Amino acid sequence: MAADAPQLKELRQQAKQTVDRFVRRFDESYRSLAYHAALPLVLTPELVNYLRNEFLRNEKVPWVAEVDLLLSDFCSQVGYELYAIDTHVRGYLLEQMKSDPRFGERRMREVAQVLYSYVNYLSRLNPGQRQQELEAQRLAAMVYLGDRECQQAAQEIARRLLEVSSGVSGANLDELGIRAELARLTRITEELAPQLQEEPSLLEYANLVQKLLRTPEDVTATEINRSYQVGELELSPAISLSLFPVVGEKLRLSQQPSSGTENVAGEKVLNLENFPPLQTCNFEIATITVEDGENIEEREYESENNPEITPEINLQLFEFEVKTIEVQKSGDNTELIINRDIQIAYSFIEYLENEGNEIALEMVQIPGGSFMMGASKNEEGIRDSERPQHEVTVPPFFMGKYPVTQAQWKFVASLPQVNRELKSDPSRFKGENRPVERVSWFDAVEFCDRITQHTGKNYRLPSEAEWEYACRAGTTTPFHFGETITSELANYNAEYTYGAGVKETYRGETTEVGSFGVANGFGLCDMHGNVWEWCADEWHDNYEGAPTDGSAWIENSKNDNHFRLLRGGSWLYNPALCRSANRSNYDPDTGAYDIGFRVVCGVFSSRTLPSP
Repeated sequence: MAADAPQLKELRQQAKQTVDRFVRRFDESYRSLAYHAALPLVLTPELVNYLRNEFLRNEKVPWVAEVDLLLSDFCSQVGYELYAIDTHVRGYLLEQMKSDPRFGERRMREVAQVLYSYVNYLSRLNPGQRQQELEAQRLAAMVYLGDRECQQAAQEIARRLLEVSSGVSGANLDELGIRAELARLTRITEELAPQLQEEPSLLEYANLVQKLLRTPEDVTATEINRSYQVGELELSPAISLSLFPVVGEKLRLSQQPSSGTENVAGEKVLNLENFPPLQTCNFEIATITVEDGENIEEREYESENNPEITPEINLQLFEFEVKTIEVQKSGDNTELIINRDIQIAYSFIEYLENEGNEIALEMVQIPGGSFMMGASKNEEGIRDSERPQHEVTVPPFFMGKYPVTQAQWKFVASLPQVNRELKSDPSRFKGENRPVERVSWFDAVEFCDRITQHTGKNYRLPSEAEWEYACRAGTTTPFHFGETITSELANYNAEYTYGAGVKETYRGETTEVGSFGVANGFGLCDMHGNVWEWCADEWHDNYEGAPTDGSAWIENSKNDNHFRLLRGGSWLYNPALCRSANRSNYDPDTGAYDIGFRVVCGVFSSRTLPSP
C-alpha cells in the first residue's frame, strides 16, 4: 500500500543504508551488480550470472558476488532458486543506476531488452511452466523499453485485473485463487509504480484493491463508486464487491446506526449478519539473520558432494539475432523483407589452448522435443530420399554453434592420436575462422575421439535426426529463414534461385563462420550453406524404417565403407540443396573442399540443463 512522503523518505534512507552496508562488507564493484540485478522482479542464479557476464566484464565484479547478492539481507528467497530484492531497496538501486553516468537510462534499456528476450526464450523452452513469474518479468522489462511499451504494460495489467475481478480470466479460480491473483497483480503494479507514473488511474485502482484485500474497513463509498480509466479499459471496484462482503455490508449499514462490539484494545469491530464476530489476534514475526561466514563451509561441502552440481559445464546465456525472410508481392514485383528478432539461449564454452592462446568451442543447448522429419509433399525441390515425412522425438543435447574451424581443428589434430593420423592443415581455403574442409568422415570421427579424450566429455558427430531438428529450430519451412533464402544471410551458389528468391552474389569459396551475424531460433549459425556437414548415420535411400528416437541410423557397422550422410549444402551448390530437409552422401574415407562438420556433445542430463 502506498506510503506517505515522510514514510517514503525514511524507507529510502533505510534502503541506502542497507545497500551501503552490503557494499562495504565486500567491494564497491558489488554495487554495479546490484544495480543490474534490481531491474528484474525475480532473480535466478543463471540470470544474475548472465547479467554479470554480459554487462560487467570491465567492472571486475568477482563471480562470488552473484552468491553474495542472492544471500544478502535485502534479497529474499521466494521459491526454488527464485529470489526477489526488497521493494524499497530495488527502487533505490534503480534510482541510483539511472543517475550513474556509467549506466543511466541507456543501460537500463539494454538490460530490459535482454530480460525481455530471456523471458520469451524461457516461455518457448517450457510453455506452461512458471508463467506467472515470466509474466511479471516481461512486464518489468517492458516499462523500461519506451513509452509505447510502458503504456502496453499498463494496459496488460489493467486487463488482467479486470478479467480476474470479473471472473472471466479463464483460469477457473475459486474465491481464494481470485484474491491471490489480485494480490499478485497489485504487487507487480506497486513494484513498477515509479515507471507507471503516467498511469495514475492504474496506480490508484491497484492501491484500492490492496485496501480491499488488507483493510476493507478503510475503504470509502466514494472510492467504491468511482470509475478508474486506464486507456480504453474502465475498471470499477463494484465488479469485485462479491469478494469483499465486509465492504458490501459496510456500505449497506452506512445509512443505519452502526452495530458491533469492541475488542480488547477498545476498537470497534464490525459484526456481520450470518458471520461469527470478527476478533483481533496477536502474532509474532520471526526473522533469521545469517552472520558473516556462517555458511561458507556448508556451501563448499554441497558443491563437492551434491551429485546435482556439475562444475565441468558452466552454462551461460547468450544473445543472438534471428532473421526471417518475408515475401511480399505487388503485381509483377516481388520484394524480400528481412525481419529481425533478438533471442537468448544457453551455451557452454570449451576452451582449447593453442600456444598460449585460448580457442573457444561454443556449444549451444538444444532443448529436446518432437518434429516432423523430412520434406512435405508440396516443398519445392524435394527428392524421394526425403520422404516419407515422419515424427521424431529428440532428447536434449549440445551442438556446436558453428562448423569446426581451422584453428579448432589444428589444436585437436595436435592431441594424442586415438585411431588415425590427422593432417594439421587440410583445408583449401585458408583462414583460422573459416570452417575446416577436405576432411573425411573418419577424420571427423577421430577429431571427436581426441577432444573427448582431452576434455572427458562425450563429443561425437550428430545423428541425421539431431541435425535436421537443430537446423529447423521449430520451423517447418524449407529454410529456417522461411520459404526462400538470400545470399545476404548464407553462403551458397546464388547464381541459382529458390522460390521467390533472386540471383545474387556467388562467392565461390568458404566464408568465416558466423560472418553473416545471424542464427536460427536455437542460436546456431551457418546451418544453410558454407560447408556440407558430416552426420553419424549411414546412407539410406529413403526414410522407410528410420528410427524415431533421434538416434543415428546404423545397420552395417561391419562395413566401414558404407556411404555416410551429409547435411546443409555448401558454398558450391544451389539453394535447393541447402534446404533443412535435403540429404546427400559421400565416401567416408574421402574429403572435399566443401565438406566439413560440427560436433555435438552428449553430456546432457536433467542435472546439467537449468530449470527456468
